[in-house]
Amino acid sequence: MVEASIIVKNANGLHARPAGLFSKAANKYQSDLKMIKNGDLGKSCNPKSILSILSLGVYKGDQLTITASGVDEEAAVKELISILEQEID
Repeated sequence: MVEASIIVKNANGLHARPAGLFSKAANKYQSDLKMIKNGDLGKSCNPKSILSILSLGVYKGDQLTITASGVDEEAAVKELISILEQEID
């Protein structure tokens, strides 16, 4: 299992457009993925689902932890973290 955390810097958080890009990227991977908000396992989602991401309500300043388990886990976490580092309007 691979895990990485990041603080969301996008001024609008993960609204529809960045959530869509994030979900599209997540779906490229075979690994089981999870996104956890502010370290609370009760506030987690499947990043392969845009509706799941949007329902999580991610705003600027939130900490997101991405976990991946599977054959392409390292590549998945690396790409998903890089998407979160971008300023997407």
